[in-house]
Amino acid sequence: MHWTSLVDADALSVALGDPSLRLVDARFVMLNAEPDAGHRAYAESHLPGAVYADLNRDLSDLSKVGEGRHPLPDSDAFARTLGGWGITPAHQVVVYDAGDGSMAAARLWWMLKLLGHARVAVLDGGIAAWRARGLPETHETSAHAPVAAYPARFDTGRIVTSDQVLQRLDEDSGWLVDARAAERFRGDVEPIDAIAGHVPGAINRPFALNLREGHFKPADELREELSALLGDRHPADTVLMCGSGVTACHLLLAFEHAGLHGARVYAGSWSGWISDPSRPVARGG
Repeated sequence: MHWTSLVDADALSVALGDPSLRLVDARFVMLNAEPDAGHRAYAESHLPGAVYADLNRDLSDLSKVGEGRHPLPDSDAFARTLGGWGITPAHQVVVYDAGDGSMAAARLWWMLKLLGHARVAVLDGGIAAWRARGLPETHETSAHAPVAAYPARFDTGRIVTSDQVLQRLDEDSGWLVDARAAERFRGDVEPIDAIAGHVPGAINRPFALNLREGHFKPADELREELSALLGDRHPADTVLMCGSGVTACHLLLAFEHAGLHGARVYAGSWSGWISDPSRPVARGG
């Protein structure tokens, strides 16, 4: 196993039971649901051997102020969480959620990449694709023997801050890509955050455009689309954002799947940007 971006259900099913495999269920429901809806879905049925990762508790530190709705946890805290799940640098990790990877499989994929973990992938199509193939599930709580905290720290050079975005606002448009739905980007509606709109100069690439029927588009098709979006820019000069730094990771996964490496994520994203009222806001197309 050497899966580093996406893996399909059939390939994963062959590897079930391999001692070097670690599965993580990252199902999360953002709106109009009980806070523990993802965990309850996990308790009802999940892939054999999978542990559960909660976006709010395990993949964020909600005590941090001014860094958006889903601030990254400190490296040491996340390293201890991984150790509790029995994950080491030697493991092939596969993360899945309910379907397209946006809530919140791609987030955990990105966080492991920040630690330098190469062999981590998202199950393309999530548990929905798994079920469509009639593959096995269980309701039994899964756990691996805890190990030492993961021996790495986040590569902070791959995490973009609000100050870094602010410093680039004078650049030509195109370097900052917002993965939210078009109506939220324009500011027509805002169902979550206190202020509607987008960062001035940002361009919009809704993460849903990465998908077809719940699966990522083929790599060559995504490469053509995303290259057109980049124009003359190198992916490494590109910053990806969304509402709180979660679906931006889905867009990053699409870039990586397409072979366009090096884009970075603005972790605080829109909710972090508007935490300071002095920062400018744009609306419209």
